[in-house]
Amino acid sequence: MLRIRNLFVQYGNRLVLRDVSLDLRRGEVLALIGPNGSGKSTLVRAVSGVIPVARGNIWADEQDVTHQSPMQRARKIAVVPQAISLPPAFTVWQTVLMGRTPYLNFLGQLSQRDEQIVTQALKRVDVLHLSQRCVGELSGGEAQRVLLARALAQSTPILLMDEPTAHLDLKYQVSILHMIRKLAHDDGLAILLILHDLNLAAEYSDRLALLADGQINAIGLAGEVLVADIIGPTYGLPVHIVSHPLHGRPFVTALDAPRV
Repeated sequence: MLRIRNLFVQYGNRLVLRDVSLDLRRGEVLALIGPNGSGKSTLVRAVSGVIPVARGNIWADEQDVTHQSPMQRARKIAVVPQAISLPPAFTVWQTVLMGRTPYLNFLGQLSQRDEQIVTQALKRVDVLHLSQRCVGELSGGEAQRVLLARALAQSTPILLMDEPTAHLDLKYQVSILHMIRKLAHDDGLAILLILHDLNLAAEYSDRLALLADGQINAIGLAGEVLVADIIGPTYGLPVHIVSHPLHGRPFVTALDAPRV
C-alpha cells in the first residue's frame, strides 16, 4: 500500500532523512521507533506532503504521489496527529467532518454520502454519542478517538499516526492501540504508527522499523529489531531483553539509566 524508496529530506542545509526505504502492507501495523530527534515525525510529514522531499519517491496504493499536493495526497493518506492539536470550540461532528474536505466540490457542499461516512466513522471508534460535544470538553482518550474518526472519514487506505498514545494513561493507551490493530487487521488498512514505548510497539504492531540519525537501522519482526546489540547502541544505554511471559514477544528494560 505504501512504498518509500531512497527518501532524502532536508531542512535548509541540514539533512534530516537519508536514503530511507520501507514498505507498508495492507492490513499491517508498522511501528516506527527510534530516539528523539531521529526523524520519525519528519518522515510522517514528508509522506503526507506537509514538507517537500529532496530526493526519492513515495507510492501510495500503486500511485506515485511524491510531487502531488497535500490535498491530492489526502485521498490516499490520512494523518492522525496527537490530540493536543484539536480546536477546542469545534464539536466532535464538525471535527470529524473535516475528514471529508478532500472530496468536497468547489462550493464546499456536503452530500448525504459525506454525512453517512462521518456517522460510520464515529460509530467505528465508538464516539457517535459525543457528536454534539465540544472537543475542549473531551478527555484525552476521547479526543484521540475523535482524531482517529476524522482520519477514517477521509476514506484512505493508509493511516499515518504520530504518537497517538502520548499523554494518555495506561487504560487509554491500550484501548487506542487495540483499536488501531483491529482497524488494520479487520478493515485492511495500512497503518504506520510512531511509538516511543518499545514494549507497546512490540505488543501491538506486526513489524517494527528502527529510525536513528535519519536512517533505517533495522526493520522486521519485533524479535529481529528489539535485540540488545541493536537497541542498546541506538538509544545509548545498556538494555536487557527477555520474552514476555504472556505473548512471547520481546520485552525491553534498561539496565542503567543515564545520569543527568
